[in-house]
Amino acid sequence: MKRLIVKPLFSVDLKRALASTAPLAITLAVGLALAGCSTPRTKPAPINDRNASISSAMANEPTPPGYYRVKRGDTLLRISLDHGQSYKDIALWNNLSDPNQIEVDQLLLIKSPTASKSASAASAASKKLPAGESVVGGTGAAKTAALKPDTTKTETIKTDPLKSDASSSPVAEPGIRLSWPAQGKVVEEFSEGKNKGIDIAGKLGEPVQSAADGKVVYAGNSLRGYGNLVIVKHDNTYLTAYAYNKSLLVKEGDSVRKGQKIAEMGDTDTNAVKLHFEVRVNGKPVNPMQFLQ
Repeated sequence: MKRLIVKPLFSVDLKRALASTAPLAITLAVGLALAGCSTPRTKPAPINDRNASISSAMANEPTPPGYYRVKRGDTLLRISLDHGQSYKDIALWNNLSDPNQIEVDQLLLIKSPTASKSASAASAASKKLPAGESVVGGTGAAKTAALKPDTTKTETIKTDPLKSDASSSPVAEPGIRLSWPAQGKVVEEFSEGKNKGIDIAGKLGEPVQSAADGKVVYAGNSLRGYGNLVIVKHDNTYLTAYAYNKSLLVKEGDSVRKGQKIAEMGDTDTNAVKLHFEVRVNGKPVNPMQFLQ
């Protein structure tokens, strides 16, 4: 019986050829891999934040007179207090449907647009007047009057301040007189950069009174560091603020009289029962002691 001889799939010579080429293949593969690793990678293109560029450009622009540029951390209430305005007025002047929605670098009108227009009109009118004429004051539009000699009567106009009488001298006293908002000892005095008002010690629930006639422009606790707070606007120049109260007895929009009880003394947002009392002149905190009677 004949044996069936099966020939191997690869001949010895082919095996030897493959064996001799294997190192070469490995060498080529490693070389290609190293070449790939050594190829310099292309850096990704820089990402241009268009909004950040616009914001930066806006921040470098000068702020127009009568406006305020919003900074990080600002609130409308803080801005209004620092500029002697009602936050509702600022919201109205800037068409803000939500007073809590303001953006960094946003320009806010912080003066009455009516007053700004009147001032601009008066300035423009004075520039257009012929020689010998000037603008004279009035409550409405600017009025002009010619400063021409009057043949019917003679009037002496004093122009030398050193020779003017006492009635024309500037008044050194504050323009408003305030009553004490609470009975108690002043435990912390006014200090620029440290304490924007004075702190008056007292007992829980003691009355806090309005220091002068005015209108309540804020009553709440949204301003950090002030607790339950009442802000009263007395005119276009003066504001008073009453902080740390236990409870508030007035609401925004209320008209109050000098000496009227508007809150009860407390210790909200502070470490002791006391009243923090501020006086703001055009939004700038000043020493209340010079106004108190």
